[in-house]
Amino acid sequence: MSTAVVITASEINKLRQATGAGMMDCRKALTETNGDFEGAIDWLRKQGQKVAAKRSDRDAKEGVIIAKTTADNKVGYVVSISCETDFVSKNADFVAFAQSIADAAVSNGVKSVEELNEVVVNGSKVSELINDKLAAIGEKIGINRFERIEAPYVASYIHGANRIGVLVAMNEESVEAGKDVAMQIAALNPLAVDAASVPVEVVERERNIVIDTMKADPKMAGKPDDMVAKIAEGKLNAFFKEQTLAAQPFVKDGGKTVSEYLKSVSKDLTVLSFVRVALG
Repeated sequence: MSTAVVITASEINKLRQATGAGMMDCRKALTETNGDFEGAIDWLRKQGQKVAAKRSDRDAKEGVIIAKTTADNKVGYVVSISCETDFVSKNADFVAFAQSIADAAVSNGVKSVEELNEVVVNGSKVSELINDKLAAIGEKIGINRFERIEAPYVASYIHGANRIGVLVAMNEESVEAGKDVAMQIAALNPLAVDAASVPVEVVERERNIVIDTMKADPKMAGKPDDMVAKIAEGKLNAFFKEQTLAAQPFVKDGGKTVSEYLKSVSKDLTVLSFVRVALG
């Protein structure tokens, strides 16, 4: 005889924070999936709920994000320094401290958090400076995220008082387009550059959710599997249009997709990759 899984208040709250669903719905979802967090998110979606996007770019609730590039715009960095309260994150000294660490990453061409921690700034390693700052302010702080992109041209953008940092790698230089696309990414949070860039497991997960939702719809009862599959592919195409950068409507001109906008700037201009790091 199996033992029922005990669903705790903290687990329910975690699901609420991740999805925006109601408390009772979250409890039901966790109960139905035996406490499986990812399964509970899928369960909510299969019930037709519009849950908040759960993205890996959301890490620390508070901190400072710095996004910047080398002088030649060939390499871009995002450094996120986390802290515990917004009182600290909004402090000018703490912002300057985060900026100094990002500057150290750029000037030393580091490629990992481990390398960055070993960089010497004003006679001390970055890891030592972080420990000193922790002791001074009394909050747990650290390098929460480190991202690096290298390309023929990299644009950087910081949004919302250092709460979102974006890097955009492009195949050729275009300062204006780089800024426009970076702002688009900050605002609309696409999942990938295009449909081909979406991980296979994500596509399969979306396909399964769509099919299971359709099968639960009384209007679809008795419909042949091939018809269900065809309709599901149409819904997947809608998912790609919403969640991939190239297919999204361009925020400054809704009559164009981002891909069409880029071609209007330069016929061969494309986005190779991007990074978006956000607090919250």
